[in-house]
Amino acid sequence: MKLRTRIAREVRFFKGLQRTLKWVKSIGPDSRNLICDDLEAAVDKHRERPAITFEGKTITYGEMDALANRYAHWAKEQGITRGQTVALFMPNRMDYLPIWYGLTKVGVATALINNNLTGAALSHCLNISGALHCLVDAETSPAFEAVRGQLGKHVAQWTLGPVSGDRRDLTAALKSCSNLRPDRLTARDELRASDTALWIYTSGTTGLPKAARITHMRAQLYMRGFAGSTGAVESDRIYQVLPLYHATGGLCAMGAGLLTGGSIVLRKKFSTSHFWQDIHDENCTMFVYIGELCRYLVNGPPDPLERSHKLRQAFGNGLRGDVWEQMTERFAIPNVLEFYGATEGNVSMFNFDGKAGAIGRVPKYIRKRFNARLVQFDVETETPIRGPGGLCIECGPDQIGECIGRIDASDSRTSFTGYADKAATEKKILRDVFEKGDAWFRTGDLMRQDAEGYFYFIDRIGDTFRWKGENVSTGEVADRLSEAPGVLEANVYGVAVPGHDGRAGMASLTVDDAFDLVAFHAHVEATLPSYAQPLFIRLQRQIETTGTFKYRKVDQVTDGYDPARVKDPVYFRNPVKKAFTKVTRAGFEKINAGAFRI
Repeated sequence: MKLRTRIAREVRFFKGLQRTLKWVKSIGPDSRNLICDDLEAAVDKHRERPAITFEGKTITYGEMDALANRYAHWAKEQGITRGQTVALFMPNRMDYLPIWYGLTKVGVATALINNNLTGAALSHCLNISGALHCLVDAETSPAFEAVRGQLGKHVAQWTLGPVSGDRRDLTAALKSCSNLRPDRLTARDELRASDTALWIYTSGTTGLPKAARITHMRAQLYMRGFAGSTGAVESDRIYQVLPLYHATGGLCAMGAGLLTGGSIVLRKKFSTSHFWQDIHDENCTMFVYIGELCRYLVNGPPDPLERSHKLRQAFGNGLRGDVWEQMTERFAIPNVLEFYGATEGNVSMFNFDGKAGAIGRVPKYIRKRFNARLVQFDVETETPIRGPGGLCIECGPDQIGECIGRIDASDSRTSFTGYADKAATEKKILRDVFEKGDAWFRTGDLMRQDAEGYFYFIDRIGDTFRWKGENVSTGEVADRLSEAPGVLEANVYGVAVPGHDGRAGMASLTVDDAFDLVAFHAHVEATLPSYAQPLFIRLQRQIETTGTFKYRKVDQVTDGYDPARVKDPVYFRNPVKKAFTKVTRAGFEKINAGAFRI
């Protein structure tokens, strides 16, 4: 690399880092300043500016605050006190952020529950939240109704929309609530930034989602961090189609827009056919992505508006290098800001340089100021490799290892607040890593770092894989598949499909005479979210296990769905026929050539 190019790269890196650190440097666990105080400060500065646009309606910062205040007073009227939790089970909508923003004003935490969940996964999330009240709308109320009998305690259902039976009318209740701010002194003066603001659910290896505790401090790191890293200003309009129950869409994107005087153009979900029309009509200057969204765009048909826009930047995570280059060239997007960070973790990094394919960079000369390290990892045993002295071994350049982050409770950027489940929290901590007594957070992600300091994501470790922008728990999927008639055992894993990000779900099944492919297909669609439904199934006489009776997955992952490698029958969830069809050599080649929209 030429000297001038290297200097330009370092200047760009340091400007991005400086902007970000400036926004987050005052965050601390003992601070009285909470995430709701950050938002109120933005409201006071930008009260008449547009804040959120959704389905043809726009509310100003002042109107957003007034709506949040109604939810704060609603919580007080219901006797919900500081430290308690309310469950929020809704799709993207105008009220979503104002709901949890309002509840934080009175010290109430909000559990953000994936609106795609049903059945056992939904009841589990509601139960571990500890919430006695759940806010739903017409779209999610039926799913809540279906699991009421599985809840450990009575949970009041508050509905925005048509109300029947013993459901409570949230719309009517809010009308009687004040739109003035609750008194800060009495409502939250005793709270600190280390107190819980949100619960965000993340898929784990135990089979069901885990509730990650998001403190006010952590929410501030997300929201302020992206206000700084994106360089957002008042004139920015951010197109946001990611789910608000995730940190990327719900905190990172919303913080970039709403802490800076900018505005959010919110949609219920992503649509390839509407994307460029929306970007053009709404004069958007940025959009937030996950890698799969970008792949959909570059694989979509030409759109007359795809270069007729005011976009200056796209930011997000999971963008593959080949898709990155296609996207920026085809759509004339000046800058891409890729980042890495786990919802509950303490490792975060940014690719301020715009190097395609890299998730972030830590230059050698400031390495000590970053807590991220890679340690050598045994994929077969799924544990870090330790040397003769019992300590872990750090990876060299281009060696693949697990990314870990040093835990320091006194530093807001490196603390680890954990999950609702203490045992699950402990499993994510790696001890005696580089010296006796130290503690590091395990990201569960395999990465490599090159000689210039760039990090590259390789894969997820173990029983969780990523597909359609969601983490899929193999244990949870296996539990649902095992409930299908005729299924005796289910071993679930992810397999690579050419041209697609992440891993597609595949299940090896042992079955009896009661098994029927048509009934099984119906069961899969009825019990699992679309992203968790296995794309392939393999019928085996017996599922191979390890010496400790764990299902072996390494060979199955290697075999994939290739009929030349797999002697067992393999079936593909055919989107055209809406059925599982047998994978032939011709069918295998069609799948790999992208003939099916999956």
